[in-house]
Amino acid sequence: MFNNRPLILASQSPRRSQLLREAGFEFSVQSVDIDESFPATMPVEEVAPWLAQRKAQAAKHLIRDKEIILSADSVVIHNGIIYNKPADYEEAFQMIRTLSGQQHTVITGVCLLAREQEKVISGVSQVWFADLSDAEIDYYIKRCKPFDKAGAYGVQEWIGLCKIRKIEGTYANVMGLPVDLVYHALEAFE
Repeated sequence: MFNNRPLILASQSPRRSQLLREAGFEFSVQSVDIDESFPATMPVEEVAPWLAQRKAQAAKHLIRDKEIILSADSVVIHNGIIYNKPADYEEAFQMIRTLSGQQHTVITGVCLLAREQEKVISGVSQVWFADLSDAEIDYYIKRCKPFDKAGAYGVQEWIGLCKIRKIEGTYANVMGLPVDLVYHALEAFE
């Protein structure tokens, strides 16, 4: 079912590890740090795959033989603006308040890199939040501390369980990795 090549997840995200594990993938984790800034003129839809590709290139030195690097980056987009990881409570509060009662887009870019080939793909999901009161936003931030999450929320946490009305696209993509697309993309690597 899976190819037998060693898979290296170049990501510190515990959610990406969880998704791969639950899908039955065997992999090691060797994260790399990169500057996650991007050109201001870049279309917002291109940012996540561009960053994923940069992460894979930074991890390229880990390829010794048949290894495949898997890197990813997720962005939350609302009204043409990217909502990255919040710096603090106030920024998280403002992000969630902006998303409250609104629809937004989650794009997760993925890069698969081996010696002989590179494949960049993107998962796209539309997410609809129910209205959140200030007290609910405060509760969520204090309870879940979403400072390492794009858009200041995790779909697998309270806000996702109680305040997401609808998702078009995959739940896994919103959580941080379009596992269905990764599975099919890996089939191209022999």
